[in-house]
Amino acid sequence: MSAKHIVVIGGGPGGYVAAIRAAQLGAQVTVVEREFLGGTCLNIGCIPTKCLLHSAELVEQIRNQGSEIGVNVTGLTVDFPQVMRHKDQITRRLTSGVASLLRGSHVEHMAGEAVFTGAKTLKVTLPDGGQKELTADAVIVATGSVNARPPIPGLWENPNCLDSTGALSLEKLPRSMVVIGGGVIGMELACAYGAFGTKVTVVEALDHLLPMLDQELTEIGVRHMKKMGIEFHLECPVQAVEESPVGAKVVCRTKSGERAIFEAEKVLVAVGRQANTAGLNLEAAGVRHDRGRILVNRRMETNVPGVYAIGDCVFGHAQLAHTASAMGEVAAEVIMGQPALYDESTNPTSVFLFPEASSVGMTEEQVKAKGVDYQVGRFPLIGNGKSLILNGGEGLVKIITGKRYGEILGVHIIGPRATDLIQEGALAIRLEATADELIQTIHGHPTVSESVREAALATENRAIHIPNRG
Repeated sequence: MSAKHIVVIGGGPGGYVAAIRAAQLGAQVTVVEREFLGGTCLNIGCIPTKCLLHSAELVEQIRNQGSEIGVNVTGLTVDFPQVMRHKDQITRRLTSGVASLLRGSHVEHMAGEAVFTGAKTLKVTLPDGGQKELTADAVIVATGSVNARPPIPGLWENPNCLDSTGALSLEKLPRSMVVIGGGVIGMELACAYGAFGTKVTVVEALDHLLPMLDQELTEIGVRHMKKMGIEFHLECPVQAVEESPVGAKVVCRTKSGERAIFEAEKVLVAVGRQANTAGLNLEAAGVRHDRGRILVNRRMETNVPGVYAIGDCVFGHAQLAHTASAMGEVAAEVIMGQPALYDESTNPTSVFLFPEASSVGMTEEQVKAKGVDYQVGRFPLIGNGKSLILNGGEGLVKIITGKRYGEILGVHIIGPRATDLIQEGALAIRLEATADELIQTIHGHPTVSESVREAALATENRAIHIPNRG
């Protein structure tokens, strides 16, 4: 019996992981990628953004903490072209690593753009203009997402208005920047450019920022960003962008209905991302979708037998690299006859602010909305020795548990190492652990992770290193 032939459309974190997992299970796999392996994440998203943020965090630490810890630096400057060169070097290393992993798994990489001609038939337009027909036993759509382009008058006609891709490829550090959008992408790049010395102003149409985080974490993060000199204007929707000698003029309407104008050299548009499926001809395959977002079940199956979809291009799931990878593994295993279901309950959401923040499970707002009887344990990092050393103790660990059984419903951390520490919370939720089980697990000292145990203790009103509730 010949091996199953699987075609994966897209070589990002969802696609290449699905391809490798399918190959491990004995499939013959072809990955069709029209642009670059690694997708948005490795090339113009997560990885390059974190490169900029690492450089920016060093600047921020030296500037604000250096003298206090005995590291005096004179003439601190930002070599912005070198920041960008370092980012490009890391990206090239990782994308070449993906290519090597695919070769090592005997996955064929076909450069080209695929469109459906039938349920499991594709036409691929190659870089030289030639075309190739592919027929597969199964197709996995992993085409990701693209930056949303809001129809704001004058916005896209102005060359000084950028999306995140443009903001990650600037050749010169701008003196000023208006960020449109208070989500993850906007806030992370606001932090990076703010630390580099750019005057940053954030405008957001809603009355809150970072809705994916627990509100207490957002408040701590925004407070730090304000100390960095970043300005925020909420409930301030953009009406138009006009020309300006400086670069661009962003015209907004305030909550009171007044006109507000913000001028800057550059304007970053960061209002979310949308499924990248417009060129796939989903109708030819009969695949159901909601405005381009493909509808799937927990096995990542579409309504068409043999056609699967994963990652940012699907409807109703978090648009994150690690969720795309998890979906990719599920799709590959289902195709190869293994029982697998996608479960997003242990998915951590991370925002690389200063300090970084991460959440898993339900936020306090979500628990309240569901009417769950709960209790909260909070441990401010001012009481944690390692955090005091690292950033002066700025941050918080917050654990939400069910009141009756003490089961962990949500873990929310802002502070040093938050995006690494959150995995303890994810595993606790996966194992249906209780606060008491976290408490009984010895945590090393001196570490930031001790604060997770302290927050668990606080849910039972018996924290050791902070005063308990009366």
